[in-house]
Amino acid sequence: MHSTNIPFNKPYLSGNETRYIEEAVLSGKISGDGMFTKRCHQFFEQQLGFQKVLLTTSCTDALEMAALLLDIQPGDEVIMPAYTFVSTPNAFVLRGAHIVFADSTAENPNMDPAQIEALITPRTRAIVPVHYAGIACDMDPIMAVAERHGLFVVEDAAQAIDSFYKGRALGTIGHLAAFSFHETKNIISGEGGMLAINDARFAGRAEIIREKGTNRSSFFRGEVDKYGWVDQGSSFLPSDIIAAFLWAQLENMQDIQAKRKALWQHYYDALAPLAELGVQLPQVPDYATNNGHMFYVACRSLDERTRLIEQLKGQAINPVFHYLSLHTSPFYAEKHDGRALPWSDHYTDCLIRLPLYYELSEEQQNRVIKAILEFYAH
Repeated sequence: MHSTNIPFNKPYLSGNETRYIEEAVLSGKISGDGMFTKRCHQFFEQQLGFQKVLLTTSCTDALEMAALLLDIQPGDEVIMPAYTFVSTPNAFVLRGAHIVFADSTAENPNMDPAQIEALITPRTRAIVPVHYAGIACDMDPIMAVAERHGLFVVEDAAQAIDSFYKGRALGTIGHLAAFSFHETKNIISGEGGMLAINDARFAGRAEIIREKGTNRSSFFRGEVDKYGWVDQGSSFLPSDIIAAFLWAQLENMQDIQAKRKALWQHYYDALAPLAELGVQLPQVPDYATNNGHMFYVACRSLDERTRLIEQLKGQAINPVFHYLSLHTSPFYAEKHDGRALPWSDHYTDCLIRLPLYYELSEEQQNRVIKAILEFYAH
C-alpha cells in the first residue's frame, strides 16, 4: 500500500493570488467590475483576440446569459451533445426550451456534426457544441449548418481555454461562448466563468442582463445620466476578489499550460501501447490543438472500467469517470425522443479520467502509468 494518496485534482496557486486579493480588498472596491475584472477582460480581448468578454460567477451563469441573449422561449429546440455536464442543457431548460441530444463521435466525445442537420426542425433556435477535454469540435460544418438554417451557435468552452481550431481560439467562433474557471480547470478562480460575445448585436444587452437588467454599465461610462430597469436580467458578475485570484492565474497561463501539456504528453506516450488492445486514447484531430486539460482512456467495457478504477484506488490513485448520458437521465429520459445514442453511452460506460494537475510529480505520474499498464498486462 502506497502511503501517499494521488488525488484526481489539486488546485494550483501560482503565487500572487492572496496578494492580489488583499490589493482588491484594500482598494475599497470589492464588488464586481473592479480593477482586476478589467485586467482580466483586457487579457482575453488583447492576448487571445476575443471581441468582448464579461466575467461571470460560473460557466453555468455564462450559459444562462447566452440563453437570455438568444431570447430562448418555451418550446424552442436546442441541439447539443448528450455527453455533457447538466449546466449545458439547464441554461436552456430554465427558459422552457426542449433539448434535442446528438450523439458523440467514434473518435472522441465531441458532438458529431454530421448528425445535426437531421435534428433541425422549424422550432430549432440554437446549436451548442461542447469542446470536450479542451479538444475542438469540428466547427466549420457546425457553423455552416447554422448559417444555412439561421441558427445561433453557443460554444460550451468550459474546458477549452487556450485551445484552438484551425488557428482560432475556441470560444471566438460561435455567436457566444461560455468558459469555466472552476477549481478543476486549467486556469481557476475557485468558482468563476466568462461569457465571450463574438456577435456585436449582443454586446450592449449582455452588459444589461449581467447587471440585473439595468443599464448601470452605460451610466458609469457616462453614456446615460441615470440608470434604470431596462430589460430582464440577474446578478451574474463576480466579486473583484474572484477576479483578483483569476488575474494571478492568467499572468502565469503560459507556465501552467506548458506543464499540463507535458504531463498530458507523458501519459499519451507511455500509454500508447494500450491502443493496440482496443483501449481508446484521446486523439487530437489535425484541425485542433491540445490544451492539456484532461487525459482520459476509454476502456473496452463498463466491467473493465469498474475493475480498473478499483485496482487504482487500491493503490491510492484516484481516477474518476465522467458524464452520464443526459438522454437517459432521470430528469430527461421521458422528454428524449427515444433515439439510441451509442457513442454517448460508450463514453458514459467506459471513459476514465486520470489525475492531471500542475503539481503532479513525475514519480506520481509514473505510478499511475505503471498501475494501468500492469492492469492490462494480465
